[in-house]
Amino acid sequence: MNKEHKIYVAGHTGLVGSAIVRRLLEGGYTNLLLKSHGELDLTNQLAVNEFFQRERPEYVFIAAGLVGGIKANSEAPADFFFVNMQIANNLLWAAKNCAVKKVLYLGSACMYPKECEQPMKEEFLLAGRPELTNEGYALAKICGSRLCSYMKTQYGLDFISAIPANAYGKGDHFDLEKSHVIPALIMKYHQAKEKGLKQIDLWGSGAALREFIHTDDLADACLFLMEHYSGVQPINIGVGSEVSILELASLIKEIVGFEGDIVCDATKPDGMMRRMVDSTNINQLGWSSRIDLKHGLELVYREYLQQLERGI
Repeated sequence: MNKEHKIYVAGHTGLVGSAIVRRLLEGGYTNLLLKSHGELDLTNQLAVNEFFQRERPEYVFIAAGLVGGIKANSEAPADFFFVNMQIANNLLWAAKNCAVKKVLYLGSACMYPKECEQPMKEEFLLAGRPELTNEGYALAKICGSRLCSYMKTQYGLDFISAIPANAYGKGDHFDLEKSHVIPALIMKYHQAKEKGLKQIDLWGSGAALREFIHTDDLADACLFLMEHYSGVQPINIGVGSEVSILELASLIKEIVGFEGDIVCDATKPDGMMRRMVDSTNINQLGWSSRIDLKHGLELVYREYLQQLERGI
């Protein structure tokens, strides 16, 4: 992939897609194809095919999808399954039909089985059923990843997929009902501090362990894989360390400056009790993360404060 190649980033306004765009621009890649949902509905097969035939992208990053936390996934599994399946099918077949040189499809750590051995190696992917609370999303992502593998084995296409740890970073969506855990906790604790509340409930027991990767690190890994990986199997992208949800909440509490108590609501589901990807393969290729969790959280909180100042 050189600076002159035409590169399409699907989902460029999202959390991960926007980070990939920033990383591409920093690297001098300026021939970028970027279309918002309003400009191109990725669930519309005809529209996607026409776009690929017209623009003829040479490299494609697929970071698009319908995403959300445990609550959103639990309440709308059909939506999460359908939308993400449509996006994967439409983009990958259009890329195949237009002879795209290389595709990177981004999956999710929730693709792994609920009872998966930890840390999760790539070969464990289909060893069991995903966690029920986000099964619709997980199954759709598994199908997208497998389609990449099938296209490589059947057609010889350089279509690869990656499975990142839980991503957070610049451009995340702050919403108490629909956000991922980090932006939701930052927003909740900041509002609690402003209101002078004495305690805040934490969804679940707080014992579940998660691995978090900053999107700047994730974007860097995606470009690295475009240059250095062409395997049939998906490859993990992680940081090699994990934290409990209660420890995460305590760290955010410290950064935000909330002085009240954290009360775990064990009546709410935890999801998988542990979810950490084994990043041995990408590490052996020569890539590793650089942004530690505390610094990354400080960056996200700073962005949230800036949004408040701008009235967003």
